[in-house]
Amino acid sequence: MRDVAIGQYYPSSSVVHRADPRFKLVILVLYLVTVFFCESFFSFGFLTVFVIVTIFLSRVPIGKVLKSLRMILIILIFTTVLFMVFYSDPDSKPLAEWGIFHIYLKGIYAAVKLGWRLVLLVLMPTVLTLTSTPTELCDALESLLYPLKLLHVPVHELALIMSIALRLIPTLIEETDKITNAQKARGAAFDSRNPFKKIKAMIPVLIPLFVSSFRRADDLADAMDSRCYRGAKGRTRLKKLHFHVGDVLALLFWCAVTVCILFLKYNWFGWGFIALLSI
Repeated sequence: MRDVAIGQYYPSSSVVHRADPRFKLVILVLYLVTVFFCESFFSFGFLTVFVIVTIFLSRVPIGKVLKSLRMILIILIFTTVLFMVFYSDPDSKPLAEWGIFHIYLKGIYAAVKLGWRLVLLVLMPTVLTLTSTPTELCDALESLLYPLKLLHVPVHELALIMSIALRLIPTLIEETDKITNAQKARGAAFDSRNPFKKIKAMIPVLIPLFVSSFRRADDLADAMDSRCYRGAKGRTRLKKLHFHVGDVLALLFWCAVTVCILFLKYNWFGWGFIALLSI
């Protein structure tokens, strides 16, 4: 659980930290869309360079960002290997064969792209959470979802739930470490290679963790009620969100990148060229 980057803010005075969280959320959405539509190695290379530059500008240690990949390492290896051995290409000769398993050159390329895509999908949200406090993210989300208030959607309450959840993640990680160490002192077999023993050893950890979580939720509800919390009505913010010219330029840049990736994906350049010739 120490590899979970959500809710773990890394304080700094970088350009990325000072950027408006609303624009960072919108840029993240555009980035995720771009990652899903990437097909060529050039596109993947461009996004990788952008992620590296963003990490450099954020002044966050690269090891802290890459640490989040350990959380998906098993899934990453499993999916890429599975995709590679079960890829079918009847138009070409396989490079290697083992019974029902066939490895093709296109299958290797496809597996590399799949793994690369998963890595990019994890790194950029990690940078966002490390450079933005939970309060900033929730205020940004509430601001972006403000039009939904016209449909009587409780936007403020949803943002508050997200803020509380993000704030409690580091607390739950610390609580899990304490319970795990206490169970190890009582002889729990967490280091056993037997997966069934590991699962059985986690039961004495999960039960106290759930009890502690419900106790914290009950205490928090009493605290909010004693302070006369009544939702969004009449509430103000200590820090108001302000955007700068750099935020707008970054957003326009990513809009252009997303459009270019879509052009390359669906060959809109070719269709546009044909349309011009027909005129």
